[in-house]
Amino acid sequence: MLARLHSPLVASPAPCSRRTAASRGDGSFLQQPRQQEQQCSRKSVAAAAAGGSADGGRPPRVSFRQPKAQPSSWNAKEAGGGRSADSDYLSELGAAQQYNINVTHGQRSGMIDSLFTGNVLGHMTDIADGSLRGYEFRSFNNIVGDYYVAPRFLEKVALHIAKNFLADAGAFDPSTKVPLILGIWGGKGQGKSFQTELCFKKLGVEPIIMSAGELEHEWAGTPGKMIRERYRRAAEVCKVHGKLSCLMINDLDAGIGHFENTQITVNNQIVVGTLMNLCDNPTRVSVGQGWMENDVVKRIPIIVTGNDFSTVFAPLVRDGRMEKFYWMPTEEDLIGILHQMYKDDGMSEGDMRTLLTTFPNQTLDFFGALRASTYDQQIRDWIKHDVIHGEIEEANENMKELGTRLLKQDSLPQFEPVDLTLDMLIAEGRRLVAEQEMVNRMRLSQEYLKPQRKMQRSMIGLSG
Repeated sequence: MLARLHSPLVASPAPCSRRTAASRGDGSFLQQPRQQEQQCSRKSVAAAAAGGSADGGRPPRVSFRQPKAQPSSWNAKEAGGGRSADSDYLSELGAAQQYNINVTHGQRSGMIDSLFTGNVLGHMTDIADGSLRGYEFRSFNNIVGDYYVAPRFLEKVALHIAKNFLADAGAFDPSTKVPLILGIWGGKGQGKSFQTELCFKKLGVEPIIMSAGELEHEWAGTPGKMIRERYRRAAEVCKVHGKLSCLMINDLDAGIGHFENTQITVNNQIVVGTLMNLCDNPTRVSVGQGWMENDVVKRIPIIVTGNDFSTVFAPLVRDGRMEKFYWMPTEEDLIGILHQMYKDDGMSEGDMRTLLTTFPNQTLDFFGALRASTYDQQIRDWIKHDVIHGEIEEANENMKELGTRLLKQDSLPQFEPVDLTLDMLIAEGRRLVAEQEMVNRMRLSQEYLKPQRKMQRSMIGLSG
C-alpha cells in the first residue's frame, strides 16, 4: 500500500485522436479549442515517429473527409444552372459565343485588349484580315469575261507545264533532259503576256509573276536571291496547298539583254547564273541556308517572255535549258481575238476581217486602243457639261474642279458602251495611224541626240 503511495504519479494525457469536450453541466458540450487540436496532432505525429502512439499505442484514426476542392473553370457552373444540371461551363461558354471562333471578329479592337492590337499599325491585327501579309501569287480573278485563247498558244503552255511536272514525278527516263524554261518571244503588242495569263486561268495555275524591273537592285545579288526565293515559294505552294504554280518573268531581254552602249552589271550576271543553275538543278535551290541532304524542292516550270532573245546570254537560251516559242498570231487567230473583243457590239467575223485588211501590219494592241478611244467623246462631253460647265480652255476658271472630282471620286459617271459601227472603228484607226506616221517621220531624236549617235563603246559602258 505504501509502495503504491510512494510510486511516481504519471498523468495520462487525454487521447489526442479523440475529440474531447468539456461539459457545461446542462447536458451540452464545448468544442475543444483549435489550438489544443493542433498540439495534439503534433504529439501524435511525434509518437508515431517514435514507434508508438499518443493514445496508448494505438495507431491514429484515419480521416475520410474529402479535402476542400480548389475552384476551377473545368467544374464551374454557369449562373442560372446552365442548360442542364451536368452541363460543362466551358462547353456552355463556347456554345453561347460561337461568333468568337471567327478570328476576324475575335481579333478586332474592342474584342481583345489594346495591348495586343496596338495603336500604331491600326486596329485590325494581321490574323484578322491578312492585310499585312503579301500574297505574291496571281489567281486572275480580275480577268472577267470571255476571251479568246489561241489553241496553238494554249497547247504550248500546257505541254510545257505538263512535261515539267511529269519529269518531277519520274515519268521519263532519267537521261531525258526536259527544258525548265519556256521562252515566248515575238513582236511587240502581240499579246504574249495576256495570252499566257489566259492560259494560266484556263489551266488553274497560280503563278508568281516578275517583271524586268525586278532584275536590277542597288544591292548586288538581291535579284538572284529573289528569283530563288520565289521559286522555292512556288514549290512550297504546290506541295502544301496542292495548286499548280510556276514562275513567270516578263520582258526578260529588257532586264538582262546585252545592247550596244549599255553597261553590264553584276546583277545581270548573277541573274543569268541563277537561271542557268535552276535549269541544271531544279530541285536543289539554296537561298543561303546550310546544305541539307533532304532539302529537295519540287520542280517548278519557268515561263519568260521577250522580244528578242538573241540579246540574252547564249548558254541560257540553248536547247536543253530553254524551249523557244515564236508567237506570231495568224490571221485566224487575229480574227478570233478581235471578234471576241467586239462581238457584244454586234460586229461579225467579216467585219473583223475587213478591219484587218484596212490596217495591215498592225499589232493587237492597236485594235485594243481603238476600243478605248471610242469613249473619248463621252468623256469630253462629261467634262464640258457636268464638271467645268464650259469649253476645255485655259480661260475657264472651273478647270480645277476636274482634279477635285477625280481625286475625291465624287459623282463619277458610269459610261455606257458606245454603239460602234465599222465606219467608226476605221475612222478612229486612221487617226491612230496618222499619229504613228508622225512619230516615225519627224524623228526629233536626230536633232536632239546628235552627239550621242556618234558614241563609241568603252570599257565601262561610258563614252570618254
